[in-house]
Amino acid sequence: MDLSTVAWRTSSYTNANSANCVEVADTPEASAVRDTQNRHLGALLFDSAEWRAFLTAAKHDAL
Repeated sequence: MDLSTVAWRTSSYTNANSANCVEVADTPEASAVRDTQNRHLGALLFDSAEWRAFLTAAKHDAL
């Protein structure tokens, strides 16, 4: 999948002093996640159901 034209957004938990950041982009087929400091290594792709399950679990664990 060509991710060169997607709009990447940085995690809302990222701040100027954080070295451990991820970026997320949504495509019609999947959500992509990549390491901000290692963009050249590519991205992990998750279909919609996988991404929703991840977000649900992450929000639940944050409570």
